[in-house]
Amino acid sequence: MVKLDIKTLDGIVKKTIAAVEMGKNQIYEIYEAARNEVENVKKDVERIKQEMIDVIFKVDELEKKERRSRLRLMEVSRNFRIYSEEDIKTAYDDAKNIQVELAVARSHEQNLRRQRDEMELRLRSMQNTVAKAEALTTQVGAVLGYLGDQMDGVVLKIESMQQSQIFGSKIIKAQEEERRRVSREIHDGPAQAMANIVFRAEVCERLIDIDMVRAKKEFADLREQVRICLKETRKIIFDLRPMTLDDLGLVPTVKRFLDTAKERSGIISAVRVLGEERRLDSYVEVGLFRTIQEAVNNVEKHAEASVINIVMEFRREMLSVTIEDNGKGFDTAENVGSESFGLVGMRERINLLNGELFIKSVKGTGTKITIKVNLQ
Repeated sequence: MVKLDIKTLDGIVKKTIAAVEMGKNQIYEIYEAARNEVENVKKDVERIKQEMIDVIFKVDELEKKERRSRLRLMEVSRNFRIYSEEDIKTAYDDAKNIQVELAVARSHEQNLRRQRDEMELRLRSMQNTVAKAEALTTQVGAVLGYLGDQMDGVVLKIESMQQSQIFGSKIIKAQEEERRRVSREIHDGPAQAMANIVFRAEVCERLIDIDMVRAKKEFADLREQVRICLKETRKIIFDLRPMTLDDLGLVPTVKRFLDTAKERSGIISAVRVLGEERRLDSYVEVGLFRTIQEAVNNVEKHAEASVINIVMEFRREMLSVTIEDNGKGFDTAENVGSESFGLVGMRERINLLNGELFIKSVKGTGTKITIKVNLQ
């Protein structure tokens, strides 16, 4: 009877995971379709912008011609004794034709501007849809991984020989999810900014000879766009792997990260080191930094705190890290078995380092996270 219950539970959990996996695949198909449509709309926007540039230059030329034709018409009208009636009629017809052509060009420019604005609004809406679909795909993937972890715990007695294979597949899935996230950040961040920089540079090249004031303004905007692109690129590099972690070690990297967090959210932070600071194995430093990073991000998002204090104590055989904030806290008793995926990920990282993670929090009194990792 016991064996039958285990098999039934195993079957139910596997069917649940299969259903979630199917839902994830369907969401990803929607995401891919929306992303392709976004690329098509972007091409249309760039085409319209290029047409606008051509029309703007055409309007400028027609305005010059229109001014010259009016001057010509005034001249022949005032000196009708010198010019023939045919000359006056020709000057009048030329002026009228140019005015009509100028009105048509201006109307075309207005239509293009309206199309551009509408397409950009549509593009932003679709980009939001793509972002939501991508986030939902990631969340469903996290749920799938969480369910998989729970299933492994339930059926461990009957599937112990398959654990290494399951764990390996999860690592591969996590790596692919991370690659997709980084690829999307680069595509939607620096890559888009660089494309816009190229477009603005072309506009500047054309404006230099006809409107220096406007060209200077475009160059100022271009410089700001380059600065934003550089900032986004540095952020992506730091998120992938802070270079200071390899060059300087754990403590300087944590301090730099906290400085960035302070600029972003205004939270005051401090790092205190006890014992003799030293370099650790690379995988230990990476695991600890990612755990501290996740803890600080949770404080920024949820705790409504103004201060974060981190104490790192180096002992001969152990490293202890304490992360404490003065935020609103939460009732750990109410959250047993329902921790966020961020906390679950922190526990898993520390478990891989053969360490321990403890969370102490009460509503209204802040949160204290203690990490202990054996260095032997």
